Amino acid sequence: MATRSQVREAVVGLLYAYESGNEAALHKAPDFLAQKKIKNAQQRFALELLEGTLKHLNALDNALIPLLKDWDLARMGSMERAILRLGAYEILHTPTNPAVVINEAIELSKTYGEDNAPKLINAILDALCKQKF
Repeated sequence: MATRSQVREAVVGLLYAYESGNEAALHKAPDFLAQKKIKNAQQRFALELLEGTLKHLNALDNALIPLLKDWDLARMGSMERAILRLGAYEILHTPTNPAVVINEAIELSKTYGEDNAPKLINAILDALCKQKF
């Protein structure tokens, strides 16, 4: 059984593929998740995260943009953008503990982001939490 960390990693990969122009990735998401051994309840969780993030994409970007300070969301790396969007979705639209969400996003950014990504993602998602609560 896949962990929630593995689920988030797969969802970030799907968001990245979608943003890169591979819209077919969304239609093949269940197969992709099954290949990653993400099944049953974990697959439903993954699809909820993916669909929710895409459904609220404009609102998520609008919530993130004011928090970027010296950064531009459009010029940020696609992987960092995917991690931020997923983190923002979870913070704003799920009951998951924000500290867990931020930690998971930081770990993803350490693996897939640029050198300064963990610090940036931590700061932005922390600021988003402070706005929400």
